[in-house]
Amino acid sequence: MTATFPTRTPQGIRKDLSADLSASITVFLIAMPLSLGIALATGAPLQAGLVAAAVGGIVAGRLGGAPLQVSGPAAGLTVVTAELIQRYGWRTTCAITVLAGVCQLGLAALRTARSALMVSPAIVHGMLAGIGVTIALAQLHIVLGGTPQSSAVANVLGLPAQLADLHPVALGISVLTLVVLLGWPRLPGRVGRGLRKVPAPLAAVATATAFAALAGLSLPRVDLPSWRSHALPEMPEGPVLGLIAAVLTITLVGSVESLLSSVATDKLIASERGTDNRPPRADLDRELRGQGAANIVSGALGGLPITGVAVRSVANVKSGAASRNSAMLHGLWVLLAAFLLVPLLDLIPLATLAALVMAVGVQMVSITHLRSVTRHREALVYGTTIVAVVLGGVLEGVAVGIAVAVALALHRLARTRFTLERLDSGVHRVRARGQLTFLAVPRLSRVLNQIPHGAHAVVELDGSFMDHAAYETIQDWQQSHLAHGGSLEVTGRSGQAARITGADPAAAGKAGSPTGADGAGSTDGTADGAHGSGRGHDGRHAEGGHLGERSRRAQQRGTHQCCRPWTPWQNHCDHRATATRTATAATMAAAAATDPQDVGARDAGAQGVGAQDAGAQDPSPPRRRGAGQLANGISAFQRDTAPHVRDELARLAREGQRPSQLFITCADSRLVTSMITASGPGDLFTVRNVGNLVPLPGAESTDDSVAAAIEYAVDVLKVDSITVCGHSGCGAMQALLSSAPGVAVTPLRRWLRHGLPSLERMASRHHAWARIAGRLPADAVEQLCLTNVVQQLEHLRAHESVARRLAEGSLELHGMYFHVGEAQAYLLSEGEDFFDCRVFDTVGQHA
Repeated sequence: MTATFPTRTPQGIRKDLSADLSASITVFLIAMPLSLGIALATGAPLQAGLVAAAVGGIVAGRLGGAPLQVSGPAAGLTVVTAELIQRYGWRTTCAITVLAGVCQLGLAALRTARSALMVSPAIVHGMLAGIGVTIALAQLHIVLGGTPQSSAVANVLGLPAQLADLHPVALGISVLTLVVLLGWPRLPGRVGRGLRKVPAPLAAVATATAFAALAGLSLPRVDLPSWRSHALPEMPEGPVLGLIAAVLTITLVGSVESLLSSVATDKLIASERGTDNRPPRADLDRELRGQGAANIVSGALGGLPITGVAVRSVANVKSGAASRNSAMLHGLWVLLAAFLLVPLLDLIPLATLAALVMAVGVQMVSITHLRSVTRHREALVYGTTIVAVVLGGVLEGVAVGIAVAVALALHRLARTRFTLERLDSGVHRVRARGQLTFLAVPRLSRVLNQIPHGAHAVVELDGSFMDHAAYETIQDWQQSHLAHGGSLEVTGRSGQAARITGADPAAAGKAGSPTGADGAGSTDGTADGAHGSGRGHDGRHAEGGHLGERSRRAQQRGTHQCCRPWTPWQNHCDHRATATRTATAATMAAAAATDPQDVGARDAGAQGVGAQDAGAQDPSPPRRRGAGQLANGISAFQRDTAPHVRDELARLAREGQRPSQLFITCADSRLVTSMITASGPGDLFTVRNVGNLVPLPGAESTDDSVAAAIEYAVDVLKVDSITVCGHSGCGAMQALLSSAPGVAVTPLRRWLRHGLPSLERMASRHHAWARIAGRLPADAVEQLCLTNVVQQLEHLRAHESVARRLAEGSLELHGMYFHVGEAQAYLLSEGEDFFDCRVFDTVGQHA
């Protein structure tokens, strides 16, 4: 399919040009101080930062594949460039930059841009964090009025002496810069809203420069020499292997940072703009080609290495840029400023630029990234990479990070835990936690051979991979166990019968997937799968028959793919076509033998020879609605579920309910609390209403039913926690956003008044806004859904019983957001992140 874009009218072209012009000025005002600061941090001539910024804007902006990405000198290459300048000198470093650009052109020609993204995010974030730590340590010396050392370790060791020899003037100007930089985005009121249109880096540098000039302070300042003495590259001199390593380092770090910035810019555009107002998605190979061309030009003109810069790209998108013209115009403004504003630039104190770059370095150690790698159990890779980059350098740090990541992956692949227990019923249960590879075969065989002959065994495979060696081990033991009169069940990670047969080893390759071991339904060694695989006709079939009655009925009915995680749901799920639902019984009977999507057809296929006749004699009835569907569900519960929960419910009836938490959520039918929390009878005391709202005590037209439930749960049931759970696509939040004055007041609209504080909180600049970790809200509805959870937690604290228990420390409040389309739950993290946001973190499978 070919993508089509609307034809641009002359009015649209003029509008885009106006937007690009405005955005380019904003980006220019950010790029100027940062480019000078990065040049200062590397030890390069200060003009080199301006050359790189101009070339990055004009060349990479014109030739790159990410239209709204802005390129230039970036903090990610600061440490590498500083090391090269110290080792080879500035002119050789320029030649290395040219060669790195040539390498990038070669990689783009080989179309390898996507391959750069396969590096573990923990390694990339750890590399950037390590670079940030190194930058911050070096610039701290300039902030204190001294000179940075040659390495991060030397900078740490030299701090005591530097602190003993403080320069108050430089320190004061640096503190002023940091205060303005951090406080500028938080200026309150209407005046503050107007001032915030000026970028914070520019405001910080301008304020500190003006103060230093007006006060007549004596301290080192920017000194831009004449362009006539500007240094150009020379032929590289030094060890060949060292030069090759330097070129590869610039190529690797610059390419990965540029491509990750391109992907991040695409995500930002998708979250902020409609489909009719988006530029084309980034072409990563073209972007790599543009970066290579820009590095060749920048190095040849005596500029710093170039890469895509996330800070400037975000500012470009936020400022409304419509095309690549914005980045190109920003480069033009930098070029003009480099020639026309030299006297003004010479007034900037070096301590101001050092404080600015130090803040950038600190921000490179992202709290959001730390949470993400911790959640995915990659904190070891992240931390090791940081330490290795700080102690050894970027290339060495990345190599160490890759080695640790590979070792960790092998450890997880080889780490499998086996447990064997004998239940009171005499059943021997074996649990295998982890991946089943040849490394685990000796322990697996030892555990299986401990099961007595003739016993009934249950083998639970809780993993996602099984290689051929482990498969054969289980298969051989299964045959031996059945031959000695034993019986067994092999189940997957969701408790469904697993397929361990002689039919196809690949079918058992994934012990937990719907198409692998977790997907079939045999416990006796046959190939009797839920997808209609024929029944095996070898001797093992005669020794089978050990399925429980419930498993046998489940196989006879068949289970649709999406119903497996929650089997009772199949009684209400309809996966047949509309025409099939409205056909007559005779037509359905005929279709049941031919339509593989029909429940009856799968039942027929699963029985092998003669099953088609049986399916024709027992057609599936049309889907029942209303009372019929309710009765059908109750019947399935009484038949399949009640026998298994009767004892537990009888205990609860005797002892009374003792739920651990109060769960307040929306009445939306797509939210099944027991399913998304894996809870059962007696676990949750649930309150559901439209919009998961908690009316404030004493509010107009308040609803005492919610307050009564809160009081009962907190004071009588003594729950340990209260959770407010919102969800995506909430109709109540959509109604709040689209509400208009003058509409007739209905019971629904009276109830939604309790959601107005959430609407006000979202519009207010005095409250931390809410978002999901790793991305911005998809639209205004999702933003309000997230904000509403935070606001309702505030309402909870206003209830007397809740406030009392919170003061005692015996109650916890939690916020939760469930994305229906992704089937993904998010929990509100503690406090706020670096950017003053309330963040909802993903809840993974290993939480």
